[in-house]
Amino acid sequence: MTFELKILGCNSASFAFGRHHTSQLLNSNQNLFLIDCGEATQVQMLRYGVKANRIHHIFISHLHGDHYLGLMGLIFTYHLQNRSEDLHIYGPKGLDEIITLQLKHSESKLSYELHFHLIEADGQLLFENNDIWIHAVAMNHRIPCFGLVFQEKLRKPKFLREPVLPEGNEMKGQTGEEQVIQYTEVIIPPPEPRKYVYFSDTRVFTHKMECAENASLLYHESTFLDDMKERAASTFHSTATEAAGFALQHNVKELLLGHYSSRYYDVHHFLMEAKTIFPETKLAMEGQVYEIKPVHSRKERIPHGESISK
Repeated sequence: MTFELKILGCNSASFAFGRHHTSQLLNSNQNLFLIDCGEATQVQMLRYGVKANRIHHIFISHLHGDHYLGLMGLIFTYHLQNRSEDLHIYGPKGLDEIITLQLKHSESKLSYELHFHLIEADGQLLFENNDIWIHAVAMNHRIPCFGLVFQEKLRKPKFLREPVLPEGNEMKGQTGEEQVIQYTEVIIPPPEPRKYVYFSDTRVFTHKMECAENASLLYHESTFLDDMKERAASTFHSTATEAAGFALQHNVKELLLGHYSSRYYDVHHFLMEAKTIFPETKLAMEGQVYEIKPVHSRKERIPHGESISK
């Protein structure tokens, strides 16, 4: 099942050096979820071949402009393209007011229905389908801000058409004969559920965050390098070193850094700092797709000794 992340924008408050405001696209089994929608997001969609009409759910972490100023333009573009399918928007208090006020004063009646969903609590379940749960996580920022946890559901094992029996243990198939075989010999165990954690603007957490534990991929904002950690603290942001320490503490498989300050031309310095603490670190780069992989290679999920009769 597809579970991957595409970066549309990776910078912080200002455009700089070809980098754009924060925006990401998560593909879960061909369901597309837009995470934040900074200015120029729809331009980035065109640039990187995103089929915007397949997006039905948009999540806005907080009401700083670099995370939502592209939303109104996208809403109007959908209208101009005669979209008919409903659009669900999730965000903190005030987002619905911002959107409806602009629609009111432009006397616009959209060709589709907008549904606003208020994000207001840590751990709040925002969305669920057959494949994933999406929960909110309260961040430590200057204004109400929420991260997201995309958690895959455990799928059912698949039964083999013909069981794989140990060598020398052939099935006789005689009438009335019963043979006990191990469950593991007739099923393919399901893959390990994967988890993507999105930590938007936040001061680094110094205490354990259960939601991030054993994440397959953790995106953690890293606005500054370590020589500006005091600036990071005063503006409720994080450094690359702090993000790496958090990833190490929470046993994540891979760390993805982003939300770079416009003061930096070469963002590879972020990678060098973080890798000294957490080697499995990558940089969020626009246009790149990151596969979200299982934390472990789990070959067997069925307890030893469990059997079925055949």
